Amino acid sequence: MPPRLNPNVAALQAPPIPAAQAWARAYDGKRGPLIDLSQAAPGGAPHPALLERLAQAAGSAEAARYGPILGDEALRAALAADVSELYGGRVGPSEVAITAGCNAAFVAAMLLAAAPGEAVMLPTPWYFNHEMALTMLGVAARPLPCRAEDGFVPRAEDAEALLDETVRAIVLVTPNNPTGATYPPETIAAFADLARRRGLWLVLDETYRDFLPDGAGAPHGLFAGDAWRDNVVQLYSFSKSYAVPGHRLGALVGGEAVIAEVAKLLDTIQICPARAGQAAVAWAIEGLRDWRTAARDTLADRARAFADALAPLPGWEISSIGPYFAYVRHPFAGAPAVEAAQRIAAERGVLMLPGSFFGPGQETHLRVAFANAGVERLAELGDRLTV
Repeated sequence: MPPRLNPNVAALQAPPIPAAQAWARAYDGKRGPLIDLSQAAPGGAPHPALLERLAQAAGSAEAARYGPILGDEALRAALAADVSELYGGRVGPSEVAITAGCNAAFVAAMLLAAAPGEAVMLPTPWYFNHEMALTMLGVAARPLPCRAEDGFVPRAEDAEALLDETVRAIVLVTPNNPTGATYPPETIAAFADLARRRGLWLVLDETYRDFLPDGAGAPHGLFAGDAWRDNVVQLYSFSKSYAVPGHRLGALVGGEAVIAEVAKLLDTIQICPARAGQAAVAWAIEGLRDWRTAARDTLADRARAFADALAPLPGWEISSIGPYFAYVRHPFAGAPAVEAAQRIAAERGVLMLPGSFFGPGQETHLRVAFANAGVERLAELGDRLTV
């Protein structure tokens, strides 16, 4: 008799991105090359100077050795300075942990916050890897509805009405994956106040914060004071900002006492983050500041190109759009989102993810990750998607 599989693993959906990419094999190419808008990946290569430093670091004996559990000091210090400057606060290197990608930072934060049988509140539609991580850990994902009429921005009063004794943390993702929505500072402040009053963790996934529009100001004011150190955890990814997703580098920011607990988790999960990427990115935070600004502007151009392409198309509606993503209502009335996405991939050569990958009640929507495609390719969508 075969052994029983862990039921928490058996309950997981298959990895969504490869599942969707398989649909494109049915496309015959008659409308031109496939336009892949499925995965949130940088559309270009890293800066040449960063590639050179990555190569140098990878060839060094030092990068082959174990490093500190919480990451190399140079990168922790560089990110702490960057966070302090952006948010107008005071974050020190001892309040930063470097992780093997932002997904690893999320898993660490959830292990920190909740035990099996407890719950964590996720804004819906949710990022599928967040829900999958919670399921794997035996922690319930408690949906926090975000409505199209509110721009998919959650409301603290809705969250409070849904709290019970099992909920141990609230997760906010801003700019949001999958909707692209950016939460206003006052919304984040309201959730911070709720979390403090109710003795909850507030976990802020700000993977895409470097792509906020020029002049947007600080994403929030939580780091300007000291209260955040007790219960706020910020997650960040270097992958998108520096076009290095293959080097798997993320970060977790929290108070010193929080980071001390996180060190126990990371010692088990990863022992240490990969060394070569850390050395190169520590330089890039300051050294490529202008390049990051240019990348942000490129993404803004692609967002406009996508919006312009869809604007004249009957039946298509952009419900929300942000620095990396658009959440779009599809025109196939009554069709499940998976069926709509498969048809568009096979018949039109455009690959998008169905809203149902991002939680229940999302059958009318598709997620578009337009960072992968240039303005010229996005302009083709008008012809490809005409119903």
